[in-house]
Amino acid sequence: MEVNNSSVFDKMAISGHQNLFFCQDKAVGLQAIVAIHDTTLGPAIGGVRMLPYESLSDAIDDALRLSEAITHKASLAGLNLGGGSAIIMGNHRTDKTEVLMRRFGKFIEGLNGNFIASTDVGTTQKDLEYMLSETGYVAGLPASLNGGGDPTIFAARGVFYGIKAAIKELYGDDGLAGRKIAVQGVGSVGEQLVGMLRAENARVYVSDMTEERKMKIAAKYKAEPITYSTSFELDADVYAPCALGGTVNPETVPRMRCRIIAGSANNQLKEEEETNKLLKERNILYTPDFLINAGALISCYSEIEGYGNDRTEALIKNIYNATRHVIQKSVEDDITTYEAAKQLAEKRIFDIKKIK
Repeated sequence: MEVNNSSVFDKMAISGHQNLFFCQDKAVGLQAIVAIHDTTLGPAIGGVRMLPYESLSDAIDDALRLSEAITHKASLAGLNLGGGSAIIMGNHRTDKTEVLMRRFGKFIEGLNGNFIASTDVGTTQKDLEYMLSETGYVAGLPASLNGGGDPTIFAARGVFYGIKAAIKELYGDDGLAGRKIAVQGVGSVGEQLVGMLRAENARVYVSDMTEERKMKIAAKYKAEPITYSTSFELDADVYAPCALGGTVNPETVPRMRCRIIAGSANNQLKEEEETNKLLKERNILYTPDFLINAGALISCYSEIEGYGNDRTEALIKNIYNATRHVIQKSVEDDITTYEAAKQLAEKRIFDIKKIK
């Protein structure tokens, strides 16, 4: 797995990354990367992904992209945290062991508090427990270890408030009764969101890559099942992607009949520049994912700071106001909501740099 050194430094320079760390330990089979984007606001935090990447270059690209998104997410949420991301090369189903995760914990400990690890694709709270044996720089722990517990409820609440804010901007009233909302992907976060939407009498349409899961959630919440691959085509008020990223792209946008896109999936836009342009042309209101899916990050921040549930809820509720602010800025400046969100995130970082 070869990587061109100059191209890595070029990529870091373009996105403004501060650090890229590598760890290899043949004795336990560990190959890992930690990317730190920006620590102006505070220590970098990020999930630990364990996936069998095709190349080291792909893994580095993923780490750089994810860490930059966390910087913007933390800034918009008003948190004193920076953006980071960690990658463990390997198949989490077959290669993961206690000793591997503990050795990774020692790697994190060696970064002296500049990076705080949480869960992501391929890692669990049990893995955080293993890391905790070697480092205190972890967040998202179970309640039994004085952590914030399951972060999916907080992730779903943030998206819920984001949807309400977008509905308010479009219709002048944030009531969800009778509103048609298509939720694509009903895993842990998607299911929680469906429950919240149905509690407000929204008409919810659900889809999932697993047919059995889709039918189970539809029956449980009295929602309507629809086809996963075409769920974005539904004539709905809101399309909520809560599974894989990239479902909003130049191929899908022309087929969309929704008024709003607001979901929990990371990196929803593919070919961002062209897709944003198409969304604006078609008058589809996009609430940036890094703006409204910050609930789990907020939960981790509360855990680090020792806040109680009331403070966590207040920070998550603020996603409503932050979303409205982004939408209003996009209208006033005649820019996309994606650009407005990035500008607001970067302005806070720029301003805080003055007092550092």
